[in-house]
Amino acid sequence: MNDQEILNFLRRHLESIYTRDWITYQATTAEDLALYEHFVTPHRQDGLAFHRFMIENSWATGGRSHHLSLLEPRVQWLADGQVAVISYTLMLSLASDSGIEHRSVNETRVIENREGEWQVVHVHKSPAGA
Repeated sequence: MNDQEILNFLRRHLESIYTRDWITYQATTAEDLALYEHFVTPHRQDGLAFHRFMIENSWATGGRSHHLSLLEPRVQWLADGQVAVISYTLMLSLASDSGIEHRSVNETRVIENREGEWQVVHVHKSPAGA
């Protein structure tokens, strides 16, 4: 896999969150996921149960039309190409009756090749600033 292919995988994974596609999210995410989301809790969350609830209830978009932008993505390869660390700023643009709004967050996702399948194993989010 090369940088562009791993970024395509990442986009597919992210879109599954924002389009409520639990099947794709589950297929692209490790069951032992470790996750830090500063806007939810200052503690690590483990596993998929929390995200299933969030995805099924459209937490990210509220069902509104959206567009994802990955700003300044950087791919770092580890473990002989079996692990990719991707850091970027995620900008989510949402349509509403009052116009378009934008939200940004800095993210790092660690993706590992497990038995021939790529899966997100760790996520860390931090504020992107004003």
